[in-house]
Amino acid sequence: MQSVSEPRSQQRYTVADDEFSIVVHDVSVTYRTSVEGKPTLRSTLGRLGRRQRIVREVEALKDVSFRIKRGAVYGVVGANGAGKSTLMRTVTGILPPTEGRVEVKGRVSTLLALGVGFNRELTGRENVVLGGLAAGLSREQIARKYEEVVDFAELEDFMDMPMRTYSSGMYGRLAFAVAVSMEPDILVIDEALSVGDARFKKKSFEKMKQLCAEDRTILLVTHAMGTVKKLCDRAMWLHKGEVVMKDRPKEVVHHYTRFLQVAEDDELTAEEL
Repeated sequence: MQSVSEPRSQQRYTVADDEFSIVVHDVSVTYRTSVEGKPTLRSTLGRLGRRQRIVREVEALKDVSFRIKRGAVYGVVGANGAGKSTLMRTVTGILPPTEGRVEVKGRVSTLLALGVGFNRELTGRENVVLGGLAAGLSREQIARKYEEVVDFAELEDFMDMPMRTYSSGMYGRLAFAVAVSMEPDILVIDEALSVGDARFKKKSFEKMKQLCAEDRTILLVTHAMGTVKKLCDRAMWLHKGEVVMKDRPKEVVHHYTRFLQVAEDDELTAEEL
């Protein structure tokens, strides 16, 4: 598939750089993985029976560029394997780019996978503290936020139990509550709005709208096209590590769903909250 670039007039930014919270410039990420090859008689004799390893390079991202204004909500869509999660990990500094540059201005709270960074052997209460410290808050700030987190997650009776005893829904609710309650300047979310039952999904969606109103910058990866259209100011479509399109959310969703051969009226309706 050929990449569709934005018109030149849209690629030129006239506002000052300090109006952007995230700047990604020509970022590429290449993984090197080893694959064991089937040994031949010659290789077996030559390597004393050891299996050969073949090194393969995987280009997860290729020359990706975009900017997000402070206080904006930016959606990223694409099929599985498009490079979305790799992009999120690169933006948050978990994974360094092979080439290119990433600039992030502000305190970041990440929800890349529900409960990443939690210790399942610790209690819910202890993991709230752990999550708050990871977000850069002091213990005093975390203490002031604790009841808000518990109330949102609706886990009052379970906070002193080890998280290994939690169901996946309870685990996810607490992870979401911690991420959105720590007063981030920038919130990076990868498929988090799918957590919990329908009522909690609606509650999570309303919390996201509240964060938008508070001028937080949000980078959102999701398969829920309705969420992209309702929440996002801009959107980007990734395919096999490359940018296919950057435009208004409705335009990106329209072209992406056509590519998937899914009618817009029928697209992922269960995920539209």
